[in-house]
Amino acid sequence: MSTLAKAMSKFRLAVVQLQVTSVKADNLSRARRLVKEAAGQGSRVVLLPECFNSPYGTCFFSEYAERIPGESTQVLSEAAKENKVYLVGGSIPEEDGGKLYNSCTVFGPDGELILKHRKIHLFDIDVPGKIRFQESETLSPGNSLSMFQTLCFLCNSSAMSDETWHPLGCCQLLVYPGAFNMTTGPAHWELLQRGRAIDNQVYVATASPARDETSSYVAWGHSTVVNPWGEVISKAGPEEAVIYADIDLQYLADIRQQIPITAQRRDDIYAVTSVQGAERRDV
Repeated sequence: MSTLAKAMSKFRLAVVQLQVTSVKADNLSRARRLVKEAAGQGSRVVLLPECFNSPYGTCFFSEYAERIPGESTQVLSEAAKENKVYLVGGSIPEEDGGKLYNSCTVFGPDGELILKHRKIHLFDIDVPGKIRFQESETLSPGNSLSMFQTLCFLCNSSAMSDETWHPLGCCQLLVYPGAFNMTTGPAHWELLQRGRAIDNQVYVATASPARDETSSYVAWGHSTVVNPWGEVISKAGPEEAVIYADIDLQYLADIRQQIPITAQRRDDIYAVTSVQGAERRDV
């Protein structure tokens, strides 16, 4: 591999674990500042958490919901352009046609919108004595999978409960803005990430809001990056933080060569298919 090719196969990823408050303007300002901080540390891709502009809760979604484009996505666009990064804007409550969605937007270094992904599988949980939370009481599900391409990699933007989209091994990084809670967080958060990374031989990055013990929904935190071997290579605690991981796509290619799972697909028994929806746009 040439020196140039080796250089192009590596990039720095930053995951912002934001302390979300009830003041939208403060959330946007803090997110913008931390994106700038991440870019200053050499990050080319920056990931924000789920519901980064609003408290996470069914009673808040309609109050904080915006159209896209709108105030929050304008801030994301400007932050991406000012810092020349690919910015995965976590998610925000989106209003469209009288319905509410949990929507993730991605912006390129030119500030242009690359894609919008609406969470497909809404988070409903009812564990007696511990937690009951029903996104489906207020939100509507999206209806398409989303993938975007940068100069360096192919990325799937999703939510932790959505299926992994990995047609013939094309995705190299899965990003999950997520807000696991104090019940599912310690039980499932890292386990799911490491499983997805190994099963699909990809890097997996998750961005959680920072933990706020006073909120109605307490997020687990612990934003994480896992490599294709299933190893945790970067992890936050519960507090606000920016974590970094150097993504090495040559290492990913080596793993896929050493354990060639995509070449072993049994097309005579099953087929892997993908449907490109209106919310997907490659660049």
